[in-house]
Amino acid sequence: MRAHTLVKKAVRPDGLIYKIALYAILIGISFIYLYPILRMLAMSLMTLEDLNDVQRNWLPSTLYFQNYVKAFKSLDYLKSLKDSLLVSVVPSLVSLISSSLIGYGLGIYDFKGKEVILGILVALFVVPTVLTSLPTFILYRSIGILDSLLAYIVPAIFGFGIRQSLFILIFYQFFRQIPKELLEAAEIDGASQIRIFIQIAVPLTLTAFLICFLYSFVWYFNETTLVTLYFPTKYHPLARAINTFDQMYRKIFTTGTGMGAEAEQYNEGILFSGTILSILPLLLVYGVAQRWFIEGIDKSGIAGQ
Repeated sequence: MRAHTLVKKAVRPDGLIYKIALYAILIGISFIYLYPILRMLAMSLMTLEDLNDVQRNWLPSTLYFQNYVKAFKSLDYLKSLKDSLLVSVVPSLVSLISSSLIGYGLGIYDFKGKEVILGILVALFVVPTVLTSLPTFILYRSIGILDSLLAYIVPAIFGFGIRQSLFILIFYQFFRQIPKELLEAAEIDGASQIRIFIQIAVPLTLTAFLICFLYSFVWYFNETTLVTLYFPTKYHPLARAINTFDQMYRKIFTTGTGMGAEAEQYNEGILFSGTILSILPLLLVYGVAQRWFIEGIDKSGIAGQ
């Protein structure tokens, strides 16, 4: 009887067996996602001899950082990183402001056709960006904003930035949870709508602002198709540089002939080093802000409703 009681306690949500099983599942799932990054990191620190050694799988014989030095030069990393931040941060801030204003209007006010607008926003979110890239390219070329940051800023102002409909829906979900009595009390006290938005609504939804900015930053940072269309010559961000990284590396560092030069051209350590450097800013951002990512998804209810 005592053994039965101990087993029953162990399998409860706060019991030992339950916790062991839960952590085992979480570790297994985490490894699936972490394996590619850990594999790339290990191979990026290997010499060419280690890469060709079939008996050496994970641990390099010595930490070889020259792969990163060569990748850094091939990517023209500082300039590419500056361009990446420019085409990511500025449109994200503009998108954040316009999305919050649109979401505030939809979440606070009731008007005819509101459900239709929400339905259109959901439909816009599921439409792939590549389907609208050609018409927008023709439009932006006709009004003369190609090869300018305005090609990102103008659509973000009007709520048509990259995946911006999702941000509007997130703000809508947050703002509609604010008690209307609180807003009405501020209006009775003589506060204008702008003051109510800035001093009451914004402080209550800071999590939504942070989450939407982070999501927007990641999507703009990783975008390659629109960057190639809208900025053919002016900007060369990391997402675009990594596509030509292989050619640039061979042009700068591989000279001569023979088996050694041929092997150096296809050095996977260099390629993985460039990949690690290209995603490093996003890894740092996620490492700092992952708690707010999870909290924002939980509070917005986008995933579950």
